[in-house]
Amino acid sequence: MNYSIKEIKARLQAQFSDSADLTVRELTLKSSGEVRAAVFTLEGMVDKEGLAQAALNPLLAYDFGRQTAAQAYCTIRDSVLAASDVTEISETELTAFLTSGFAVLAVDGAPELLAIGAQGYAFRGVSEPESEVVQRGAREGFTEPLRVNMSLIRRRLKSPDLVFEQMTVGKKSRTQLMLCYLQSAASPLLLQKLRDRLRACDLETVLAAGYLAEYLEDPNTSRLFSGVGISERPDTVCGKLTEGRIAVIVDGTPAVLVVPHLFVEEFQGVDDYSNRTYYATLIRLIKYLSFCVSVFLPAVYTALAQFHPEYFPTWILIKTSNSLSKTPLPVTLEVLLITFVYEIMKEAGLRIPKSLGHAVSIVGALVIGESAVTAGIISSSTLMVVATAAICSYVTSPLYPPVTMLRLVFIIIAGVLGLWGIVLASAMVMISLCAKTSLGVPYLSSLSPFSLRTMRDVFVRAGWKRLSRHTIKVQHFAETEER
Repeated sequence: MNYSIKEIKARLQAQFSDSADLTVRELTLKSSGEVRAAVFTLEGMVDKEGLAQAALNPLLAYDFGRQTAAQAYCTIRDSVLAASDVTEISETELTAFLTSGFAVLAVDGAPELLAIGAQGYAFRGVSEPESEVVQRGAREGFTEPLRVNMSLIRRRLKSPDLVFEQMTVGKKSRTQLMLCYLQSAASPLLLQKLRDRLRACDLETVLAAGYLAEYLEDPNTSRLFSGVGISERPDTVCGKLTEGRIAVIVDGTPAVLVVPHLFVEEFQGVDDYSNRTYYATLIRLIKYLSFCVSVFLPAVYTALAQFHPEYFPTWILIKTSNSLSKTPLPVTLEVLLITFVYEIMKEAGLRIPKSLGHAVSIVGALVIGESAVTAGIISSSTLMVVATAAICSYVTSPLYPPVTMLRLVFIIIAGVLGLWGIVLASAMVMISLCAKTSLGVPYLSSLSPFSLRTMRDVFVRAGWKRLSRHTIKVQHFAETEER
């Protein structure tokens, strides 16, 4: 098939509805045959200076002599263009390459089109991620362009064993993504499951990595805790890749998905592996303790104050009774009210401009922390319990959504059934966690099923001499599940 510039231009204008950002640069090649060519681009998606140096200037300067259109096309492809990324494409691929930032060269009467890599769209530079701040370690975080994120991983894992596998999701957005894994570490079974689930994604648009998280979850398992990890740090992702995980890098978002994801990984951080063993172990135990406090403390307080006051020590019982007796609300309603007010303040602090953030903090401290207690609307002991639980929930920030929901549910159950309700609800949560899987891998791996060998990096962090001898991988769990 020989392409006509006029027909291609008409089709593109009809397809893009004469969009203002579609640009066409038509030119006549220096030859005796009057060979015509055209370069199609989308405004703002290409580097104009780079395109001129790599394609336009060489095309206008080269003397094609008496070559036909087909001969001129071959000469351009093999000898004229100075770009390093040149791909032959058909008309069916034209739109996909244009919207990805390529410039497409068409020679009138030639059998193929040429896509020239001249991407030059503006993007945010590499900076430290705000959601995963560390004391020791790299200050680099993922950014929005897909290729930049790939380079951040490749710089840290300089091995041909590292594989990037391209896929496209979204019927309208046609979002590119990369499956990233170490060929020797990743399980082929997990890879195939992941490919199948991504191909089954029927979304019209995919604008962020979070759009795909639900499609990667195992069906018929608890959705309260996520079996898909999210990270903005290249070093964290590289560490997961060496353990047999698979990363999903989505174009246009700095968050990278990691599967399979385990419960114990929520309590691990980059600083754990940079600090001394004893200190890393202490911090990790504090994280587990903070998780329990953030979930159970308000519920236990509600149950004890409403149903089991005899469990309070005498001096605490006296102070708590005096504080609660001055407030008009029942304990359960009071705890729920403060919890909801705190969540409202948190959302307000996240959404408003930074310049107004201090005003929210001051108003919250004066109205809730001072005026409400002084006016007798809420008790000081209840406020202290809810505030302690809220602070503890930030120690394990990735678990904040499930922790918040569990806290509310446990408070309501404690207000109705007391301590026995908390025990029953805790058993149900544990059963749900034990039954949950991530790509077929048990979510509570190392704890359930229990593995003594892998416990060296759960509650405690063993030294690097021991960890380096036995890298914990998920391939064994995947193969066991398949059998």
